[in-house]
Amino acid sequence: MFSASDLPDVIPVFPLPGALMLPRARLPLHIFEPRYLAMIEDCLKTPHRLIGMIQPRETPASEKREGETRLQAIGCAGRITGFSETEDGRYMITLSGISRFRVKEEVQGFTPYRRCLVDWTPFTRDLGPTEEDPGFRRGEFMALLGRYFVKMNLSTDWDSLKEAEIELLINSLSMLCPFSPEDKQALLEAPTLDTRRETIVTLIEFALRGGSDEEILQ
Repeated sequence: MFSASDLPDVIPVFPLPGALMLPRARLPLHIFEPRYLAMIEDCLKTPHRLIGMIQPRETPASEKREGETRLQAIGCAGRITGFSETEDGRYMITLSGISRFRVKEEVQGFTPYRRCLVDWTPFTRDLGPTEEDPGFRRGEFMALLGRYFVKMNLSTDWDSLKEAEIELLINSLSMLCPFSPEDKQALLEAPTLDTRRETIVTLIEFALRGGSDEEILQ
């Protein structure tokens, strides 16, 4: 759908802790704050309809100015592909992930929401076809995932997971599992699908050890 030349230099950004957007994945969002309602309305008027999902960066109190939150260096842009409005004026939208980006600088202006000048070039692979992971062993991975879901008291449609394409499986788990914002940022920045899968395995194994470095009991 998009080529590198289609991507704008400046995009609106939505800083949301723990929210992860990945290329070719979908993220539903419930929009109710006035500044983000304005962002959606403005975004729908553009030809690209892109919003950059980005996580706030923890800032020491001594460095934080009132009302200001620093942003992570890397985020991911999604295109509004689903939109509905509730009777009380809230928006329910769906973003479809297009490409990651690196923030060059924040753009000052008169919009109530934040905008950034971004660089897409480090992530040209995001605009390509679905990624593969030759080292993926579904049986072992699903067994580990099952133990994690039991420990975390999570439920899912296991039949769908067992049949899902590898990229969809890994990226969906990256977005949906209750990892910390820092861990989700690491998943976002993983350069390849197999690196992201290895990161998920490490995070799951750490959780199964109860957050310690002890060996997992078999």
